[in-house]
This record gives sequence, C-alpha cells and structure tokens, in this order.
Amino acid sequence: YEENYDHFSMAEARDSSTFHELTELARETGIVLIVPYFEKRAEGLYHNSAVVIDADGTVLGNYRKNHIPDDPGYFEKCYFTPGDTGYMVFKTRYAMIGVLICWDQWYPEAARITSMMGAEILFYPTAIGWEDHEDSASREIQQEAWMCMQRSHAIANGLFVTAVNRVGREKMTHFWGNSFICDPSGKILVQAGDSEEVKVHEIDLDGINQQRTHWPFFRDRRVDTYSPIEKKWVD
Repeated sequence: YEENYDHFSMAEARDSSTFHELTELARETGIVLIVPYFEKRAEGLYHNSAVVIDADGTVLGNYRKNHIPDDPGYFEKCYFTPGDTGYMVFKTRYAMIGVLICWDQWYPEAARITSMMGAEILFYPTAIGWEDHEDSASREIQQEAWMCMQRSHAIANGLFVTAVNRVGREKMTHFWGNSFICDPSGKILVQAGDSEEVKVHEIDLDGINQQRTHWPFFRDRRVDTYSPIEKKWVD
C-alpha cells in the first residue's frame, strides 16, 4: 500500500532460521510445504519467492515470481526484482508439482510451460481481493474471472490446480479467499470460504492421463506456428 523502504527489513534469506524450523516441521509431519516469502537475495536485490520443502525435510528448490504487477495497493515493482529461475517443477514424495505466484496465474504461457515440464499439480499462492470502493457487481466479475482463469489452466493443460488465496483485510483491501482445488476437467473438487480454514481433499493422479487422452490438446499443438508469442505485440 506504500513505497516504504523500511519494509525491506522484513525480507529473509533462504538460510534464515525460519526455514530450518519449517524443514523440521515437514519432516515431523510428512507433508510437503510450499512457503511463499520475501526473499533477500543480496543487498538491494529482493524477490517474491516460494521455497518447496519435501516431506522428509529436504529443500527441493526456490521459485522466484516472474510477473511483477504494479497496481493501486500493490507496489510490487518497488520491492521485487522479476524472477530469474525460469519455470520450475519439483518432484516431491507425492507428486510432481509446479509453483507459480499470484500475478503469474493470469498468464497461460506460465501454466503451459510448467505443465510441459511435467507438473501434475499447479499451486498458486495468491493475495487477491476487492477494494472497498468497488461495487458488488464489479466484485463478482473479478472473483469469477479469477476462478475461471485457474480452471482454464487445469482444462487446457489436463492437470490439477490448487489456488490458495489470502483472507482478511489490509487497509482498503478485502481479500476474498475462496481457495479451491480443481481437477483436469476444471471441476471444482473442494472450495474454502472467505475466512481462515483448512481443507483436505484426496486426488487421483490417474485422472490426468484420462483427461489428456480424451482431450488431446498436447497431441495437437502446432509448435511451428507459435513464434509470434515470443514478441511483446504482433504489429
């Protein structure tokens, strides 16, 4: 909500004590942790990042957010350098997962590339909400667009998508929550509300092959026609 240089003091390096505690937590509980954080890479160099910790406590890698927005209430270009890790997948105990962060979720290119790298589940840690001045119709349109976009990634790429959105308020923004999991057909399997809660849902990864066999989008791709996508705009 502001460009305040004091906020840089909240950034953490990957070797901070926080991550040592989280690796122990993952090992003790046997769960995979996806940990978004404000990364201090070097003096004056910061990223919006997420560390993936496997169920045995092994740190599998660190993804840095590629798409950095600059909107009212989101002055991210002040704080974050665009990521240089490329798109990443992580082979965990339970599945091959891809992690993209918030604004990344509006880009079909990011979802497609991560899927082509072998992701079975896409995770999107997210902080999106309404501003107080927006009317109810605008709020409904925004939330529906957000959900539609994540479901479209699942459909187009034949994989599971988990969108985890912040809840609560910060100044003039109400974060709408509604975190959900959808299957490779885009069907919502489980959805949370707009307050803090934990949802657990078992998924069957065999559904990926079933969906991709019946809707063979990868088979029919025409990569020889896609070179214009590498340009900012086709004049």
